[in-house]
Amino acid sequence: MLDPAFSVRGAVKTFGKTRALDGVDFDVRAGEIHALMGENGAGKSTLIKIMTGVHAPDAGTMSLGGRPFAPRSPAEAEALGVVCVHQEVRLPGRMTTADVLSVGRETSAFSFLRRGAEIARARRALTSVGLDVDPRTPLEALPLAARQLVAIARALDVEARLLVLDEPTASLDATEVSRLFALLRSLRDRGLGIVFVSHFLDQLYALADRVTVLRDGKPAGTRPIAGLPRGSLIELMIGRPPAPDAGQRRPPVDLAHAAPPAMAAEGLGRGDAVRPFTLELRPGETLGLAGLLGSGRTEVARLLAGLDRPDRGVLRVFGRSVRFATPRDAVRAGVGFVPEDRKSEGLALGLSVRDNLMLAMQASRGLWRRIPPSEQRKLADEMIARLRIKCADADAPVGSLSGGN
Repeated sequence: MLDPAFSVRGAVKTFGKTRALDGVDFDVRAGEIHALMGENGAGKSTLIKIMTGVHAPDAGTMSLGGRPFAPRSPAEAEALGVVCVHQEVRLPGRMTTADVLSVGRETSAFSFLRRGAEIARARRALTSVGLDVDPRTPLEALPLAARQLVAIARALDVEARLLVLDEPTASLDATEVSRLFALLRSLRDRGLGIVFVSHFLDQLYALADRVTVLRDGKPAGTRPIAGLPRGSLIELMIGRPPAPDAGQRRPPVDLAHAAPPAMAAEGLGRGDAVRPFTLELRPGETLGLAGLLGSGRTEVARLLAGLDRPDRGVLRVFGRSVRFATPRDAVRAGVGFVPEDRKSEGLALGLSVRDNLMLAMQASRGLWRRIPPSEQRKLADEMIARLRIKCADADAPVGSLSGGN
């Protein structure tokens, strides 16, 4: 058996009344892609933050290359060779991609004299992840998926010994995922240890060598991927055998006898951003919207949810023609929207879990029909239980929760 390039032994971490990690052992070998899995709130994000210097463990030890490893910050962890790309891209949007790739890694005190060299280095880093972007482009001008690739390019642009990828494919399409996996296999073959966090079982089986599963902050097991039945992996994650029909596809909707569309767009479009399109969504149906990076998926979703106004075409909800001037109009018509960038568009991070859950409910009632505190507590507790949100209580700041929660 190969010696681990990185190891964690007996990691414990507590936040208030919640024990996020409880005696976790974890190791990664050089030249290995090691998947880390578990349900929302299992402790994956906390373990990653301990590994990368965001948090210090309450108990336990770490080692890198056989030497004690106890970084006091992400910058210190990176300097020692442990680099992480987080689930939410945390890069300054107003900087150019070249600045983002070089910040903190300048090769000269007079870095402005080496601007050409930095742009060339940035172009090589971007090309390595298959991203054809001018390094002088502001990061905020790029789609979320492209920003994710820039973050990965920055992580790879150092002599890393351990690369941690937290849900790196969440915003990537199939072509981008394939390109990223080819890159990760190449890095593995060159001896890099890689931690890969994902909820996608297909991706795990296509990429990983081993998998470690966390459940309720404790290690549930480590297994080689080769020969591991999916049912056994799911059982490790949830603590019980999966239902017999788990993962089975529903039969397709019989459109000839289906109810009228819940939503229908006819020639809907907006300037040059969204060319006229037509779609129908029927009750009880899930409609997939696919396309390559920059194809307009997000722009279409924003039109359907009232975030942007179309300048042509018709939108109908349950047969009634609608024209959303604001997202509130869409909400009143029964249309909800979950944005891909939930940190900046989907949540008020400084408010509590209860406050975030109540925002839309209170908005639908209006300013003068306040939801009584007792009803707020009841509704919040019901929603936390229904969605299995793992938090200390409803008063916990939503920004303190793990990415999935």
